[in-house]
Amino acid sequence: MFKLPDLPYDYNALEPYIDEATMRVHHTGHHQGYTNKLNAAIEGTCYENMSIDEILKTIHIHETAIRNNGGGYWNHNLYWQIMSPDGGGEPRGELSDAIKRDFGSIDSFKDAFKKAGLGRFGSGWAWLVSSHGKLSICTTANQDNPLMKFVDCSGKPILGMDVWEHAYYLKHQNKRGNYIDDFFRVINWDKVAELFAESK
Repeated sequence: MFKLPDLPYDYNALEPYIDEATMRVHHTGHHQGYTNKLNAAIEGTCYENMSIDEILKTIHIHETAIRNNGGGYWNHNLYWQIMSPDGGGEPRGELSDAIKRDFGSIDSFKDAFKKAGLGRFGSGWAWLVSSHGKLSICTTANQDNPLMKFVDCSGKPILGMDVWEHAYYLKHQNKRGNYIDDFFRVINWDKVAELFAESK
């Protein structure tokens, strides 16, 4: 049975950029809901004893309940980790070098990532993915992610930005661009760099 992970910081720790009310409902409401429904969906199936990564790499496109709730569970696990009250600024070291190599500059990367987040119609995610050390940006609908074999976006996700309205509406209303700007102020680049190193 999968369990809702604790946040690595307090619910109000990301203020003023991500507000406490949003964090509480996002974690205890939405993420808990995905966790509960994932457990119900896999009970008695071949997925019951798999890791969440194995499940997402194995499922069929039409296994809707596992696809939606497994994705929601995995995506949010990453999302909490790659934000921090000590976040923001710019990446360093090998990750910085790779971003500059593949996007031209840190600012160019940020512009492209914001454009991707704004361009995802409706609900979904924007991703920075690593494939054999090469970085690219893509988006997925709903709770899909690049681990799923049927999505148009492949690689190891090392940064994921939730652009569902539940991630920002209480504070930012319909201004997704403002939320994205604030998201950059809390990115835990040390964690992203750790995931990038693992992906190689």
